[in-house]
Amino acid sequence: MVVQEKLEVYARQVDRRLEELLPPAAQMPAPLHEAMRYSCLAPGKRLRPALCLAAAEAVGGREADALDAACAIEMVHCFSLIHDDLPAIDNDDLRRGIPTCHVRYGEATAILAGDALFALAFDVLANARASAERRIRAIAALTRAAGSDGLVGGETTDILCEGQEVDPPTLRFIHTKKTGALISASCVIGAIMGGGAPNQMASLGKYGESVGLAFQIADDLLNETSTSEALGKSAGSDKLRGKATYPALFGIEASRRAALAMVEKAREALTGFHSEFLDGIAEYSVERMR
Repeated sequence: MVVQEKLEVYARQVDRRLEELLPPAAQMPAPLHEAMRYSCLAPGKRLRPALCLAAAEAVGGREADALDAACAIEMVHCFSLIHDDLPAIDNDDLRRGIPTCHVRYGEATAILAGDALFALAFDVLANARASAERRIRAIAALTRAAGSDGLVGGETTDILCEGQEVDPPTLRFIHTKKTGALISASCVIGAIMGGGAPNQMASLGKYGESVGLAFQIADDLLNETSTSEALGKSAGSDKLRGKATYPALFGIEASRRAALAMVEKAREALTGFHSEFLDGIAEYSVERMR
């Protein structure tokens, strides 16, 4: 309950700030701005921004130090979801329990809304209330996590491996980059904005990578075993597309064990920190698969 309640508190803070940072829906070009707001303000856990805020607190900073950075991270995450859902990639009709951006606004507007959110994220981060040195380091961390050695690289490999047999290192690369990179960067950026030391940033980065992998394995399992109504997005789609997933390669039970091992690894990385929320999120990452 502590984790869920704190997630909701963080989400409300982030949503209020996103409302301010996103262009008004009526501002020209209105369809673009409406689509940006539709996707970015859709109900969600706001896990990545929550981790950013909690990491800032964990190193002795304040939530306010990292709020704009947290919003920038959520914009990048939202950009990736809009593009992932497109017919050319995952062709999903549902996201967070509502029609996907391209279903609601058309493919062209959805592509451009994702592009605009990606650009806005770096504008927000560049103008955050922090020293120039912290902002530069945060921008560098977010660009690495989003690019070809992070989210986009993992997604590309995921697409190229559809219908193919993959080995464990390739599967881990896909999940670590596609999901883990941005979650890890959320923790690192929070530590940067909160004034953390290099060793604290490194530990929180390792924590985030392990939590990200646990979340992705749990998502793989839920896609295989849950329903579209429960997930708020299409269930069973991974098997249909021949996606590289942990259940496909290792089976259900071995995948559960792998996710639990990542939880323990995440907790080990928190040695020296006193954050009930971060510790709880490690467990929360796999609760959904039980």
